[in-house]
Amino acid sequence: MQALVFDKTGTADVLYLHEAADPVAARGELLVAVSAAGLNFADIYRRQGRYPLAGHSPYIAGYEGAGRVIAVGENVSGWKIGDRVGFADVPLAHASHIRVPVDHAIRLPEWLSETDAAAVLLQGLTADYLLHDVLPLRAGMHVAVLAAAGGVGRLLLQMLKYQGIHTFAVASSQEKQNTCLQLGASAAADYDNWHEQLRTWQPQGCDVVFDSVGTTLTTSLDALKDGGRVVLFGMSGGALSDFDPSRLQLHSHGILGADLWTYLTSGEERQRRADRLFSLFEAGHLALPPVTAFSLSAGAEAHRLLETRSFSGKIILVP
Repeated sequence: MQALVFDKTGTADVLYLHEAADPVAARGELLVAVSAAGLNFADIYRRQGRYPLAGHSPYIAGYEGAGRVIAVGENVSGWKIGDRVGFADVPLAHASHIRVPVDHAIRLPEWLSETDAAAVLLQGLTADYLLHDVLPLRAGMHVAVLAAAGGVGRLLLQMLKYQGIHTFAVASSQEKQNTCLQLGASAAADYDNWHEQLRTWQPQGCDVVFDSVGTTLTTSLDALKDGGRVVLFGMSGGALSDFDPSRLQLHSHGILGADLWTYLTSGEERQRRADRLFSLFEAGHLALPPVTAFSLSAGAEAHRLLETRSFSGKIILVP
């Protein structure tokens, strides 16, 4: 087995290609030959030491990918060698082989390539639960999406448009804002005084702000109409901005924390949600993101590209 690993936390320079014995499928597991694995900011944060690490040194990052079953462990039914499988929450994915617990395995439709599955599962399932589970969303609402040109943001913009919801996209460059407008946003702005620009679009403020940045929390609250809600589902910008909780009462505002793992509770739930996501792609309501592929041996280069935040699309690692 080959894997992209690191022994200590730090810059992308700590990454290297490591050879190890192939893993063996244990009871209730599938052994999967990885065709493609997604690279996400969480993987960078793990390499930097900001997120906890699975396993032991040498550490392997990655939770998302797709491939083909090459062995089936005991007490597994319904899967066979050669089946195509995707996964969104299985650690140690940046490798040529991975052990996938059977209740974390997602069947892929025939029309979806393993590369594209690795590019959409984690962000797609995140956008799906934000749309369906956190709070009621109705056609005609006005919603702001921060980091709107990122993996989740791109898909969420399209899902919201399909539901008849008006969106205001916040992205860091004019190029990214143009991408958001092409994906269905009604208006777009950068992070400088975006909440004020939003009120030229919707003077009363918006119903919901989807905030994955965290340091923007106070401005997200400033962008709400009376009775509005911030959905906080990430902290890519670092620690949350400070605010006085009493301000929530003044305008009947609320902050809802949200995390995907709350909703991926069983194999059936994973498959149900994935099938709902796949159907939107198949029907043309969602566009697959542009994909940039790197070999595992070029993993450090892939990390550096994602860290620049200039990239829009999806980076995958190919064993």
